[in-house]
Amino acid sequence: MGNTRRTFIKQSALLAAATYAGTLTSSAKSYSRIIGANDRVRVGVVGFSDRFKDTLFPCFQNHNKELNFDIVGLSDLWTYRRDLGIAHIKEKMGHDIKACRNNDELYAMKDLDAVIVSTADFQHALHTIEAVKAGCDAYIEKPFAETMADAKAALKAVKESNKIVQIGSQRRSGENYANAAQFIQEGKFGPITAVDLVWNVNQPGRWRRPDLVAKLKEEDIDWKRFLLNRPADKFDPRKYLEYRLFWPYSSGMPGQWMSHQIDTVHWFTKLKHPRSVVANGGIYTWKDGRKNWDSMVAVFDYGQPDGSDGFQVTFTSRMQNSVGDVGEVYYSNGGELNLMTNKVSPKGGLGVREAVAMGMKPNLLEPFDLSKKTIKVETAANMGGDALTSGHMRNWMECVRSRKTPNAPVEAGYAHSIANIMTNAAVHTGAKATFDEKSQEVMSGGKVFKY
Repeated sequence: MGNTRRTFIKQSALLAAATYAGTLTSSAKSYSRIIGANDRVRVGVVGFSDRFKDTLFPCFQNHNKELNFDIVGLSDLWTYRRDLGIAHIKEKMGHDIKACRNNDELYAMKDLDAVIVSTADFQHALHTIEAVKAGCDAYIEKPFAETMADAKAALKAVKESNKIVQIGSQRRSGENYANAAQFIQEGKFGPITAVDLVWNVNQPGRWRRPDLVAKLKEEDIDWKRFLLNRPADKFDPRKYLEYRLFWPYSSGMPGQWMSHQIDTVHWFTKLKHPRSVVANGGIYTWKDGRKNWDSMVAVFDYGQPDGSDGFQVTFTSRMQNSVGDVGEVYYSNGGELNLMTNKVSPKGGLGVREAVAMGMKPNLLEPFDLSKKTIKVETAANMGGDALTSGHMRNWMECVRSRKTPNAPVEAGYAHSIANIMTNAAVHTGAKATFDEKSQEVMSGGKVFKY
């Protein structure tokens, strides 16, 4: 009994100390408001982007009345967009919205519970840190981070805060993707032998904003605040509005597109990052002053750290011909799992002739429809925005209330960021990129990759 009592006292003291230490990592505001079952959740918007206006906001509106969520404030550095955003949200929500010149003003609002962040790619991780330290849950657009320093800092902040953070990897809220994950994880597909990721468009205007660029004047924004922790740079309206074309404000194709697709690899296989990455490409067609490539191929080696159970992943993307479209195809010895057709089929599997010739048994998968509703996932085919993002937004909103882990938690964002940053390293150094598990750093050419 004496040992039991001493153990209990010791454990209680350790628990109390850990609890106290945890409270020091977040502001007092984190604990000043506990959302009740019927309380209205007050949401702020960080960045009135096209992504927010055309997709995230309509998806939010699909569910906000049912789940009792409201938008109460908007932060945007540019006067013009801030005014547009306030007018647009006010019209849709039917009440006034507080206009904030920056995030400091937004987080100074009383009883702000959550934020939706859709700012420039390089800002996502830092804006995540701001949100959780202000005591807010957050929906964060991808890519989660473009450097390991930002990724590690944001992961730490979120884990210490216990806030609900949903990364904008909306495939994780798609029924077909959930069915694919289950099919592979249950061993029905067999060992993965290869994965092809493709994202092809023919859009010379993709990520261009010439009309807005002509409107933007330096006196209308806070340029230094926009740069955050990136190197000092002179004002450039293109880098502010067309940031996806300019490193280190965005990696372009890897951060915008590959981060979605490589996330499915991590999800389906439960692997956290590639073992290595090489990349090649260039600016072949749209020579408009951009710095990020308009065509590229990245080749990943995935598998266990000891070199076993490996397979290759390719990401191919081009911006001057859309043949091949957008999608992910997984291969095994028995066939393919195609997320463009949402079918599992024996296509390419080990057939009778080839098997018998080598004294083996044929290995052909049974056809399976990944769109069958064997897993219940909220969808919104007839709602605003798009079905995947609508379901993903709803999942976040429900988790804000239930405090359950969302479909795309911060760990998913951290994992896709490692693959993204490894790709950036391969692109910018021309050398194979690897990942140092101990230091959690991306290595290329024998050096830690920064920018």
